[in-house]
Amino acid sequence: MKRYLPFVAYAALCAAFPLLAQEAEIYPAPSEIVAAAKADEWVAIKSSDLMIMDLAPDSTGKPRRVVIQLMPAPFSQGWVGNIRKLAAARWWDGTSINRVQDNYVAQWGDATEKKALPEGLAMVPESDYVTVLQPASVKEANWGRRDSYVDAATIIYKGWPIGLNQDKTAAPVHCYAMVGVGRNLSPDTGSGAELYTVIGHAPRHLDRNIALVGRVIEGIEHISSLPRGTGALGFYEKEEDRVPILSVRLGNEVPDAPTFEYLNTDSASFAAYADARANRRDPFFNVPAGGADICNIPVPIRRQAK
Repeated sequence: MKRYLPFVAYAALCAAFPLLAQEAEIYPAPSEIVAAAKADEWVAIKSSDLMIMDLAPDSTGKPRRVVIQLMPAPFSQGWVGNIRKLAAARWWDGTSINRVQDNYVAQWGDATEKKALPEGLAMVPESDYVTVLQPASVKEANWGRRDSYVDAATIIYKGWPIGLNQDKTAAPVHCYAMVGVGRNLSPDTGSGAELYTVIGHAPRHLDRNIALVGRVIEGIEHISSLPRGTGALGFYEKEEDRVPILSVRLGNEVPDAPTFEYLNTDSASFAAYADARANRRDPFFNVPAGGADICNIPVPIRRQAK
């Protein structure tokens, strides 16, 4: 016969062993760790490294602004240089978001494919999809894990998700809101005039096959919530379905541009934040996962207080 411990006896047992009756330790949530980070653990993003895209207002007349942080050296600098030239030439003004594919990407540029590009754009080779990180640089990465898409690990390097191979070649990773360069078949690598952002599950199979040049840090909702295109690959079939782009400017060219900062990925707060994302112990969670995909550890970015 099974024997059950009476409730009164169980209560007495807990009284005899106080540790059993203590409440479980409360761990902070990742958002709480970020909120408590010290001021000197945040790194300012230069306004010249921002690209601000203003879309036509929505159906209620509300403005739609998308802010993109451009990829820093040593990654994708040939394409980033082209993008700076395109923005300076006002090339995207009057173009549109012309493709929105569910759980994949949204793409913008010249839907007619007839608009002349500015002179002086670089022809970037496929070899520039990756770069070589020296061992000293890799040691600067705060977080690293094994990953099925690379043969070494994924790391968070100076605020960006990076895939690292054993030969020390490294490339940015296709996480949500990352911005890449549209292209045709190889050996074409794209000029940077056609851009897309990830609006679904991370399409990691694109890593090292397409240039990543930045990430949307504010306003992704203005893109991810757009109606899906009904044509092949999510392209809009009617001109009136495309979302007009009013202007694209570098941040230092926009008088009212907001300023941003990211949590230093070399900081103690980021290390605690990354651990908390990988091992959720805060009250809502019953079972810590014991790990996290790199795209589930987004680097915290916030507006700077004025």
